[in-house]
Amino acid sequence: QVQLVESGGGLVQAGGSLRLSCAASGRTFTNYAMGWFRQAPGKEREFVAAISRSGGSTEYADSVKGRFTVSRDNAKNTVYLQMNSLKSEDTAVYYCAADLIHSKEVIFTGSGSYDYWGRGTQVTVSS
Repeated sequence: QVQLVESGGGLVQAGGSLRLSCAASGRTFTNYAMGWFRQAPGKEREFVAAISRSGGSTEYADSVKGRFTVSRDNAKNTVYLQMNSLKSEDTAVYYCAADLIHSKEVIFTGSGSYDYWGRGTQVTVSS
């Protein structure tokens, strides 16, 4: 079992920045690729970004490329999502997820691949 706790959400003006954190506990953090997903009101959950077990590979949704950066600190069992140039359409609940995976570099972007989920943190971008 892996417990994931997100933090860092809040209210920010369009064009601003936020950094989300996700602290993991319970199992060996480096056995998991980590992903960020989001869900806006009335919409389905969607992939945002992910990072491989080693941290050497990353993937991003087209909508956030060039604005968001995913990173991880394996010594702190934490994954981060730096969000810059925020837009009103980035408003959503952001979820951290862990994917138990053998490969150190493979990343999956489908939510069904992820085994554990946090409770989410709200990000609201005012225009």
